Amino acid sequence: MVKTKRMTLTILIPMLVAVFCLTCIFMSVYVFFKQRAHGGVRSESFEFTESNMQLINPNRGFYFMHGFTISDEGTDYEKEFEWRFSEDTETALSMIEINLQEYTDGSISEAGLRDVGELLDAMESVDKHYIVRPLYDWNGENESVEPESIDIILEHMRQLGELFSQHKDIIFTLQGLFIGNWGEMNQTAYLGSGQLKQLAYTLSESTDDEIFLAVRMPMQWRMITGMADAGEVNAHDGSLASRLGLFNDGMLGSYSDYGTYGEHTKEEDGYMTYWNREEELEFQEILCSMVPIGGEVINDNIYNDFENAVSDMKRMHVTYINGAYDKEVFDKWAETTVSESGCFDGMDGLSYIERHLGYRLLINDTSMSYDFMKDELTITVNMRNVGFAPVYRASDVRIILRDEESGRSLLYELPQDIRELAGGNEADETEEFSTVIQLKGEQKCHFDVYFEITDSITGERLLLANEQGPSAYGYCIGSIDIEGIEELFDGN
Repeated sequence: MVKTKRMTLTILIPMLVAVFCLTCIFMSVYVFFKQRAHGGVRSESFEFTESNMQLINPNRGFYFMHGFTISDEGTDYEKEFEWRFSEDTETALSMIEINLQEYTDGSISEAGLRDVGELLDAMESVDKHYIVRPLYDWNGENESVEPESIDIILEHMRQLGELFSQHKDIIFTLQGLFIGNWGEMNQTAYLGSGQLKQLAYTLSESTDDEIFLAVRMPMQWRMITGMADAGEVNAHDGSLASRLGLFNDGMLGSYSDYGTYGEHTKEEDGYMTYWNREEELEFQEILCSMVPIGGEVINDNIYNDFENAVSDMKRMHVTYINGAYDKEVFDKWAETTVSESGCFDGMDGLSYIERHLGYRLLINDTSMSYDFMKDELTITVNMRNVGFAPVYRASDVRIILRDEESGRSLLYELPQDIRELAGGNEADETEEFSTVIQLKGEQKCHFDVYFEITDSITGERLLLANEQGPSAYGYCIGSIDIEGIEELFDGN
C-alpha cells in the first residue's frame, strides 16, 4: 500500500508540475498577445511588371520653346499662355527664353521687373516645369546687342535672381549665363575664365539653391569650378559645382558635337580645354549623375543613328531635348524598330527615347516580413531606374498603411534617397527602400500597403513605370491582416 502511494506520488507530482508549467506558458502567451491586442499577422506582397507606357513626369522629356521680350510696356501673359500651351499636353517641361535686349544700357527698370514677375506668375498657371534661358539675342547677332560692360549683366542677374527664387517650385534649371548668340555662350566678349567665373558665381549667389544652372560645354564647367575630376563634386550640398549642369545644343551632331568636344586628351592639353569625345563622355557620365544635361539633337549623321544615340545618351544621362528639332533625326528614330528583350521590343525608336529621357523609376520587387517576438513588420521595396538619368530634385519616399473600414491612414517616411539611382548604364542597379513598423497595440484590422514618391518642393507624385497604376494613396504593394486574440485561440 505504501509502495503504491509512493508510485502514485511519483507520477502525480511531475504531472502537476507539468500542468503548472503549461498553465504558466499559456498565461504568458495570452498576456503576450493581450499586450499586443492581436494574435497574429498575415501579410501579402504583390508582384510588379515593367511597362512601356509614356509617363508625363516633372523635369524630364521633350520640351518646346517659347520666347518673350521684356519691356516697360508689358504683355498680357495670361492670354499668351492660353494660346501657346493650348495644344501642348504631352510634355511636362517647357523652355522659356527671356529677352533682355531692352535693358542692355543699364539696370532693368521697375516696370521691366514687374513684367518679368507677371511672366513668371503666368508660368505658374500652366502645369509645367521650366528651363529658363535669359538672353540678349535670338537672331545670331549677340556681339552687336549684348551689354558693353559685364557689370550690367551681373546687375541683371542680381535683379532677376530674387524673382527666379520666388518661383523655384517651377524652375528646374537656368540655362546659360545670359551671354552669346541665342544665349548659347558663343560669339560674346565674356568667355574668359575669370569672366565666366564671375558670371556663374553671381548667378549662383543670386538664386535659390534648389534651382540648377547650366553652361554650354564641359570645358566651361571645368574653367568655372576649377575641377578636373567630376568625382570631386559633393552632390546636393548647395555649392555652385553641385548645381552647375550642362546644355548641349549640338548634341550628337558630329564627332565634336559641333565644337563641344576637341580631339586631344586632357593629358595633352590640360583640364581647362576641350577633351576628345570619349573622355568628355566619360566626364559627363560622372558629372551628370548629379546635375542635369539636355539640349538639341542636330544634323542627321552616324552619331545620332538610333543605337549610337541611345548609347551616348545613357552615358551623358540626358534628361531633356527639344521636341521640335531636329526633325530629320526624329524621323530616323521613328522609322527604327527597337529589338531587345522586354516590354520595349518592337517599339519605334523615337518613342523609346522619349520614354527613357531623364528618370524612369520602377518597382523591381517587394517583400514583407513579420518578427513575432518583436511584433514588428519590415516592409521593403526594391527600386530600379531604367531611364537615362537620375531624379535630380529631392523627393519624399513613403509607405502608407490604409484601413478602408475605419478610414485610418498611417504614414512612414523612408530615409533612403531616390537620387542615388543614376540610371543610364546603371539601369540594372537596385536600391532598397525599407521601413520597420511596430504593431504593438494594433487591433484586429486590414491594411492595404501603398508606396509613393513625391517631389519635395511641389508635392507632385512621380509616376512609376509598372503595369500597375496608382491610387489616391500611391501604388498598392500588398496588404496586412492583423488578427484578434480570439481568432488565434479559436484556431482561425
